Amino acid sequence: TELTPYSPNSPYSASKAASDHLVRAWQHTYSLPALISNCSNNYGPYQYPEKLIPVVISKCLAWEPIPVYGAGSNVRDWLYVGDHARALFAILTRGRIGETYNVGGNAEANNLDLVNKVCAIVDRLRPREGGAAHASLIEFVTDRPGHDHRYAIDATKIRNELGWKPEQSLDSGLETTVRWYLDNQDWVRAVGAETHTGERLGLQRREQGQ
Repeated sequence: TELTPYSPNSPYSASKAASDHLVRAWQHTYSLPALISNCSNNYGPYQYPEKLIPVVISKCLAWEPIPVYGAGSNVRDWLYVGDHARALFAILTRGRIGETYNVGGNAEANNLDLVNKVCAIVDRLRPREGGAAHASLIEFVTDRPGHDHRYAIDATKIRNELGWKPEQSLDSGLETTVRWYLDNQDWVRAVGAETHTGERLGLQRREQGQ
């Protein structure tokens, strides 16, 4: 909930927690007219190509191994980007100054189940010759350092105070997202070519000992 103490377990999550604490301190000390929102994992059209769902789709189309961290048991709540945008507008226009609002998609799934859902949609929309299942490409890889097992969001406050709730279920949101990426591979290739080579960002320097 919004009252749950912060407990970051990696430098990345600690930096995000620090930003919230700084904003809250400015609001409390100097009456800065600030609001804070915390959301669960976003997905949808135009997401950066190195993120999990775009990576799975790209690997399916290229018929390459799909990397899944650890045993794929890490759980996340998934929030469709359009639902998040509506929530942010509601918080900005109707939220109470100094308050924090959690924004969740009511769509928890572990990473392996999520990847299988994406593969099944690609199977249906872009079937392989011979009917091979894209899930056969799944390959378990070493887990990320500091990888939290579960993120869960209680979005009761924003629903009760601001009347917001997600419109997309995980299944409907994934269907829309996969269709968009299948229809916009030129965008994916262009963005990927300009910015990265497909590796998970933030790991390359550590692995190279830099």
